[in-house]
Amino acid sequence: MKATEQTLQQIGRAFRKVSEKFPKDQEASVLTDIHIRVVQETGEMLFFDDDDKELNRCVIEQWMDNKDDDFYESVTTILRNGIEADKDLLENLSILKPYAFVLEDDDREAVAELYVVDDDTVIIDTELMKDLDKDLDDFFENLLKS
Repeated sequence: MKATEQTLQQIGRAFRKVSEKFPKDQEASVLTDIHIRVVQETGEMLFFDDDDKELNRCVIEQWMDNKDDDFYESVTTILRNGIEADKDLLENLSILKPYAFVLEDDDREAVAELYVVDDDTVIIDTELMKDLDKDLDDFFENLLKS
């Protein structure tokens, strides 16, 4: 599924509204992650903190009644792109680090960790780290041979 321009605008607006709850000029005193729950049947996208307090909600029309088997995979990619577009804003929330944006399905099961912010370390895609262990093992093996 390719996101429409309207979908991208709705996602951007939703992230900005969440960021208003944690303005960067306030001292970071909240320890939480941002849980993004997407309901496939209704197209609802809801944002919660760790205490299940609702931070924001919107309806993404393109996602309403979507029956795709790979729905959450597509949504993961779309949301990561949305986060990347607003990363300067989302990396500076008044939340104690580390914090993460976590995608959940409508049963509140974690589907994907979309974005992790930890001081100077920012992880946006787990695929970047996929073969890191193998690469390091190969590097050390080659280093020991020389």
